[in-house]
Amino acid sequence: MVFAPGEKPGSEPEEAKLQSASRQIVQNAILQAVHQVSREARRREARTSDGRGSRQPGVGELTKKHEKK
Repeated sequence: MVFAPGEKPGSEPEEAKLQSASRQIVQNAILQAVHQVSREARRREARTSDGRGSRQPGVGELTKKHEKK
């Protein structure tokens, strides 16, 4: 086995621990993002179903000034 400069024998388990921890951090961040998007979508859906979140007139619509020619 050849070690890079500064690398110690037996550092593989430490590297594996770091990779595992990094993977867990990424998985947790992804799960939190998915849950947040899901909650926001449910809130949006609830608002539109009870009429409070109805679309504002003109939002997302092209005006004559912005229409493509």
